[in-house]
Amino acid sequence: MVTIREVAAHAGVGAGTVSRVINESAGVSPTTRARVLESIATLQYRPNPLARGLSRGRCQTIGVIVPFFTQASAIERLRGVVAALGGSRYDLVLFDVETPEHRAEHVATLNRQRADGLLVMSLPLADDELARIMATGMAVVLVDAQHEGLPAVVTDDTEGGRMATEHLVDLGHRRIGFMGDDPDNEFGFNSSALRETGYRVAMADAGITPDEALVLHGPHERGVGTELAGQLLSGPEPPTAIVCCSDVQAAGAIEAIRAAGLRMPQDVSVVGFDDIEMATHLGLTTVRRPLFHSGQLGARLLLEALGVHPPEPQVHELDLELVTRTSTAPPGATSEPQGETT
Repeated sequence: MVTIREVAAHAGVGAGTVSRVINESAGVSPTTRARVLESIATLQYRPNPLARGLSRGRCQTIGVIVPFFTQASAIERLRGVVAALGGSRYDLVLFDVETPEHRAEHVATLNRQRADGLLVMSLPLADDELARIMATGMAVVLVDAQHEGLPAVVTDDTEGGRMATEHLVDLGHRRIGFMGDDPDNEFGFNSSALRETGYRVAMADAGITPDEALVLHGPHERGVGTELAGQLLSGPEPPTAIVCCSDVQAAGAIEAIRAAGLRMPQDVSVVGFDDIEMATHLGLTTVRRPLFHSGQLGARLLLEALGVHPPEPQVHELDLELVTRTSTAPPGATSEPQGETT
């Protein structure tokens, strides 16, 4: 492997001059610059990207803080991030958050030696956390979260909850249950609470007062979804339809419907949220979020923020889409709906 000293000797200059040419720094005459570039080409020298980054005060990495990165929605967003970084000089460093302790540890140890820029996914940042991160000088972009003064990529969770519920109301349902995350969760997640707000708005617009016995909360897990739906279906006046704050909980609800000997959608309709791959296989009507595109756009915004002239921070709101499949039908329907519509 050719070294920078060999290039310097071939060009008849010092190693520092070669370094300045590689890093496009000032202070090198056009004649000397041309001679060094010719030596680089002749010797087929390839600069070490990590060393080059460090010489510029950068480590050539993008950090992503993401909770529960093995969940399907997080994986789809990360696929978008990887696609956006392809062809750039940046590598990806993943900071998984599975517990509040992980969260505190990552925030405490972040610095410019670990990442040049940071994507924060689906994790609302407290003011003190953000202040600590910003003190490092890193560029920061939020995905599926917002904070004043930072660029962000979001969707309207309240509108999504309204869309899901309105679909069921339009089919003729009146006893509509809702299953969401625990509003007092230890991570501060608020997307489920916003979707519940949308559920209540749609119910109010239809002149329906929600039965609070049909509104249940629990951790974002399939097994919990099965348990919550089982409680709804075993009550004295069970719902004819259920809005779930995620496709994962909806999958659990479908299991509970089958376990109770009921049919979907003839006896109980189900709507999810996200449109992960599982939703297609289950025939699940769901609110589609542009997961891949949100990760891709977030990474692109971060690359722009790392540029010479970073743009003003903006909030980019992506559209939601209701995808209708076979898990929803009018109450008491005698046959399942056909195909998929959006």
